[in-house]
Amino acid sequence: MTTWPILSVVTFLPTVGALLVYLVRGEDQAAQRNVRWIALWTTLVTFAVSLILVARFDPSQADFQFVEKAPWLANAITYHMGVDGISLPFVILTTALMPFCILASWKSVKVRVGEYMMAFLILETLMVGTFSSLDLVLFYLFFEGGLIPMFLIIGIWGGPRRVYASFKFFLYTFLGSVLMLLAIMALYWNAGTTDIPTLMHSAVPRSLQIWAWLAFFASFAVKMPMWPVHTWLPDAHVEAPTAGSVILAAILLKMGGYGFLRFSLPMFPLASQYFAPLIFSLSVIAIIYTSLVALMQEDMKKLIAYSSVGHMGFVTMGIFAGTTQGVAGGVFQMISHGIVSGALFLCVGIVYDRMHTREIAAYGGLVNRMPLYALVFLVFTMANVGLPGTSGFVGEFMTLIGTFKVSLPTTVFATTGVILSAAYALWLYRKVVFGALVKPSLATIKDLTWRESVTLVPLVVLTIFFGVYPKPILDVSAASVQQLVDNYNTAVTAVKAAALMQ
Repeated sequence: MTTWPILSVVTFLPTVGALLVYLVRGEDQAAQRNVRWIALWTTLVTFAVSLILVARFDPSQADFQFVEKAPWLANAITYHMGVDGISLPFVILTTALMPFCILASWKSVKVRVGEYMMAFLILETLMVGTFSSLDLVLFYLFFEGGLIPMFLIIGIWGGPRRVYASFKFFLYTFLGSVLMLLAIMALYWNAGTTDIPTLMHSAVPRSLQIWAWLAFFASFAVKMPMWPVHTWLPDAHVEAPTAGSVILAAILLKMGGYGFLRFSLPMFPLASQYFAPLIFSLSVIAIIYTSLVALMQEDMKKLIAYSSVGHMGFVTMGIFAGTTQGVAGGVFQMISHGIVSGALFLCVGIVYDRMHTREIAAYGGLVNRMPLYALVFLVFTMANVGLPGTSGFVGEFMTLIGTFKVSLPTTVFATTGVILSAAYALWLYRKVVFGALVKPSLATIKDLTWRESVTLVPLVVLTIFFGVYPKPILDVSAASVQQLVDNYNTAVTAVKAAALMQ
């Protein structure tokens, strides 16, 4: 489709930017300014190049496009890249959000700015590589490599308990992924290849499916994170710098859901169907329990972090329903949540930069001094609740419809999460924005700056646009989602038919 390796360019262009940042050394103001501009322009150019993928992508084709393949390790493992309708939205989400992260760090990060920007640019390469990899070993390297820059971002530029939070984040996610590595080795011994498209269409024995599914699940469940392995997330969010929280919520959490879509359902359909009741139970617990925990929080970041776990419960529920609406809704919900949760963390970062506290009790009556901020924050709060007309509604509604066909009790319990999310989100908004401005420390607080407006307004537009007109995302993923669901149902039906014949 293209005469040049566009996926490799999109993937490794940020690394080139990181090398340029490395060459501009120094802690003086001129060097810091240059570093910021190099990082910003690198992310903007990467985003612009990634839009070529959208322009040339054929949504009617379910197979992988922009495929690049070259021998790599001992001719057994290949450098194999490509995107389909499921992975392309995540690539674009990653490249689109990175410039906002650089802008959000423009003033707030004052020490070791060069290293900070390098960490983010390398992290972008690893995230795009994760969504574009078509070889299991290549996927594993990108997937695990992303831990290192995020570990450094939390551990060096985070809050007072940053070292504890960064080690907890690293150990939780790394230990889960060790099991995935064993499963990758088992799949290679079984099929003689680590090529993902080949494995998606090869029959994996039922006994291996069960164990491999559990091994992959251990990694992806921690990454999302699902209840009860979610406890690292609130600590990581609270201690991470604003941009770190944005990337953590918007992109890194989605790698778990993407893994379920790319591996669990197509490669292990029988195991996915067998374990679906377990997933439904864990999803419902996550939706209800973390919503109740969010109601008890006194820190804005912790409240939004717990809400993320609840919203990811809708995603896992929709994916493992194995229906077209459920899977398509799961994809849409992840994209929507990436925009909305990232924007909410940006909103928290804006008031934190002014007041240096995230305690909900420290605020109140901000609408009197920050009317534009109050309006923007309201849009994202409503999207987080799932108000019709915002992108948050579409994903949640589709996952509920998709699950309704498979498990009515799961849908009924999950719907209570919509009510609870309204409770904690509106409570937070009332406490922070409404009321009288009585605290002296807030008397001189300033409204959004020009740079902050540039960061938030595009996200407001996207939130409302995809809420009113979700067709662009749904159309891109439709063919790939339909093929995934058809293959899944065919495999499950064949086993049921064989059981009836006996």
